[in-house]
Amino acid sequence: MRILTVSNFYDSHGGGLERVAAQLNREFVTAGCDVAWAASDSDGLPESPARLIGLRCANPTERLTGLPMPIPGPRSIARLRKAIRNVDGVVIHDALYVTSILAMIFAKAEKKPTVMVQHIGAIPFANSLLSLVMRLANLVVTRPMMAAAGRLAFISATVRDDLLGVPPRRPSLLVFNGVDQSVFNDRQSATRAEMRAQWGLPINTPLAIFVGRFVEKKGLRVLRLLAKQRPDVHFALFGQGPIDPHEWGLANVHPLCQQPQERIADLYRAADMLLLPSVGEGYPLVIQEAMACGLPVICGNGSARADPAASHWLTGVDIDLADPQGSATRCSTAIDALLDSPVDTTAMAHYAAKAYDWRRMASTLLDCLR
Repeated sequence: MRILTVSNFYDSHGGGLERVAAQLNREFVTAGCDVAWAASDSDGLPESPARLIGLRCANPTERLTGLPMPIPGPRSIARLRKAIRNVDGVVIHDALYVTSILAMIFAKAEKKPTVMVQHIGAIPFANSLLSLVMRLANLVVTRPMMAAAGRLAFISATVRDDLLGVPPRRPSLLVFNGVDQSVFNDRQSATRAEMRAQWGLPINTPLAIFVGRFVEKKGLRVLRLLAKQRPDVHFALFGQGPIDPHEWGLANVHPLCQQPQERIADLYRAADMLLLPSVGEGYPLVIQEAMACGLPVICGNGSARADPAASHWLTGVDIDLADPQGSATRCSTAIDALLDSPVDTTAMAHYAAKAYDWRRMASTLLDCLR
């Protein structure tokens, strides 16, 4: 089977959606498919077993709003249409991107089967105008895109309920992201003290890890205020983006930039918690990877409910970007509760290893295309 995957960026951009697309492509190739991958080439082309169709795009909104919106030029639009004409099926990641909309239009015109994987729901920005624009975009774009998709898959029960209602108004699939268990597991390769020392991090104080894009919707303002409130807790931040945590001037904040997955997994096993005060997300891949490493998780309520079978291991917090101070205080309370009453991390890691499987996810999507 010849498949085209369409995503906003390649995984060199550093976002979770792009990493999901990259891993699924590997599984599609392993299953014997001929796979092409179309995405914005603004961050360079990554290594991939898929044939890469780099699209030259403008991305004017990410620096201003934290929301990436690559807009392809005429030649790239023509390349995307040609790529769709030459495949048997199309996998589209998320509805709102211009590349996704064009891919759906071209696929319907060419009568190609489509599967749309929806990662996010509504994003409640601190700016009320941006929140209104997001709600309108979901009404005007996301809902028609869902209706147009041959099959619709969600990576989170929260996003499915947000967009389809309870009970869902149309049939859909719930397919959780997988975890690379060769990297993300609870097998210690060194002591916690040794791992922290490699990063120059304090050994005897609580350590919280953040992994993600340094943008507003990931809760960076909440993190900054929380770090001010809690000088007794240290925060290691992995990622990149328009917000620069170096500028905060806080001694307990350690920006560590983007790192290979193996190094992040090592620090997961040496930390006390993953802290992800984000909004409008489904089930961020980093949560599942942290669980597989036996690392307790504090996250937004929506993400904590994404997998009903795992929610009792996750500490959900009401995150309101319009009230970052209150959100930070609620995160601080959650940190104390987690340190006082640790979760069963062994059982959590065992569940993650069984439940989150890339091959199963890829096989489900391939069955839809067939």
